[in-house]
Amino acid sequence: MAIGAFFSRLKQGLARSTEKLAAGITAVFTKRKLDDAALEELEDLLIAADLGTAVAGKIIANFRRTRFGKEVSDEEIKEALAEEIAAILAPVARSLVIDRTLQPHVVLVVGVNGTGKTTTIGKFAQSYAEQGMRAMLVAGDTFRAAAVEQLQVWGSRTGADVVSGQPDGDAAGLAFDGLSRAKAERVDVLLLDTAGRLHNKGALMEELRKIIRVLHKQDTTAPHSVILVLDATTGQNAVQQVRVFKEMVDVSGLVVTKLDGSARGGIVVALAEEFGLPVHSVGVGEQAGDLRPFDPQEFARGLVGL
Repeated sequence: MAIGAFFSRLKQGLARSTEKLAAGITAVFTKRKLDDAALEELEDLLIAADLGTAVAGKIIANFRRTRFGKEVSDEEIKEALAEEIAAILAPVARSLVIDRTLQPHVVLVVGVNGTGKTTTIGKFAQSYAEQGMRAMLVAGDTFRAAAVEQLQVWGSRTGADVVSGQPDGDAAGLAFDGLSRAKAERVDVLLLDTAGRLHNKGALMEELRKIIRVLHKQDTTAPHSVILVLDATTGQNAVQQVRVFKEMVDVSGLVVTKLDGSARGGIVVALAEEFGLPVHSVGVGEQAGDLRPFDPQEFARGLVGL
């Protein structure tokens, strides 16, 4: 998908997030002085748009310092907001860089069920194939037959071998086998899918730690990246998911999916402010080209309706 087409999909995707925020700004700021009452209303709008209280407080403090008492239009507020949001997002907009000297660069993909982990792995595999890299996929969510089948479909589509085992089998043993094969075949990137049953947090934590222990037996530096996949439609719930997974494993970056179906795109800003973790990619649909590196300017302008 061309970049312009992706941006228009992102804008469409963010439309539901934008609707509330942009309409609210227009209602509050049709040529009005930026006084205490206006700032309070704006702060409420930002919190309602899932940007979180910390981000809202920071933006309002900046507005109070630079624009207090001035006549402002809704367009000026949107432009200024987009700048503020882009400034918060810029430090975290970092693509996932694969180190081809590692052979393989091991990417452990984690997240609760239903966030789009398996689809994200498939899209990554497609992207790496297009860049001339060889990927191997490990179907580590052994509890969901659908996840294994889905990964096999992506494998055949992208020319990536898929390592799978018995239903309900040992994910750590599978990860060990996958890394052995990937090393022997000098694969560029090994993408490991995992289960995401958060209702049984203790068991999931133990499983993830066991996967990392067995990887260490072959390569003490693996996994080289731990990507947490989050579903934008969960809003503030995503903040809690980051906390929980950071406690379990050393999360190195985020992918945010389903921005096309969410009125809660502002959550990306809240996550950037609270955790400062790299946001590698955002997703706006099911197709391979619908997952793209995260552009803070585009996202910020899309979010405020510019």
